[in-house]
Amino acid sequence: MTKKVIACIDTSCYAEAVCDYAAWAANKLAVPMSVLHVLDKAVAAATSDLSGSIGLGAQEALLEQLAKLDESKAKLALERGRLLLDAAKSRAEAAGVESVDERLRHGDFVDTLLELEEQTRLLVIGKRGAGSSEAHGRIGLHVEQLIRSVEKPVLLSQQQFVEPKQVMLAYDGSATAVKGLEMLSASALCRGLPVHLVMAGADTEATRAQLSQAAALLERAGFTVVQAIVAGEAEEALHQYQQNQHIDLMVMGAYGHSRIRQFILGSTTTAMLSKARCSLLILR
Repeated sequence: MTKKVIACIDTSCYAEAVCDYAAWAANKLAVPMSVLHVLDKAVAAATSDLSGSIGLGAQEALLEQLAKLDESKAKLALERGRLLLDAAKSRAEAAGVESVDERLRHGDFVDTLLELEEQTRLLVIGKRGAGSSEAHGRIGLHVEQLIRSVEKPVLLSQQQFVEPKQVMLAYDGSATAVKGLEMLSASALCRGLPVHLVMAGADTEATRAQLSQAAALLERAGFTVVQAIVAGEAEEALHQYQQNQHIDLMVMGAYGHSRIRQFILGSTTTAMLSKARCSLLILR
């Protein structure tokens, strides 16, 4: 089975960027692309029993009107979903993706992606969805749950697509970071792009040795590598380096046993992901 890049789109202002990042990734990886829109099961839910709060005589007629309204909303959401998918498919094809399919699903967003996991090479989602697109400085409701649940790489998109020209890998020498390094070196996704290999912490001989060893692996795979050790706490220092060096795509592992783990798990996940000024590729 050929695995695909899956672009998860909704009615938020992130939809176009998600589609563009997915098209970029599908072209780089030379794999097909799927555009996915999930209709939350709540949209099609039956009207609640309001009999206790509706007056006699009006009860039956009003319940019937509410049921018709729910049905109308469900049909509208379905039609809107189809239009979104058609537009996304056309956009991806215009970007040069040869094979694009559309998927309209009902159900829970994360559950749907877990069902599609075996078919997935890379997931592309917006930093926030339709329900929280204006909540600047935060991440969407499903983002952390998705990252903790799905075993596939996730590309977390900002509102505007910026074709990656420089990549930054947040590295700390842990087993998780080494695995991410190996994944990056073996993948065609960032091939040909310079990689900034960045460690946060004290500039010591041991730290420099770790960094040099990691850089050697990337260089053997054909990457041009910039090595950097930045002082300070990982969360602030990594984001500051990204902005100073105009990095387009930050790459990091989702789980580890080091200081970076502190910024990827639990409540601090929100801080690390929400403060990013560029798109993030999160590796598992």
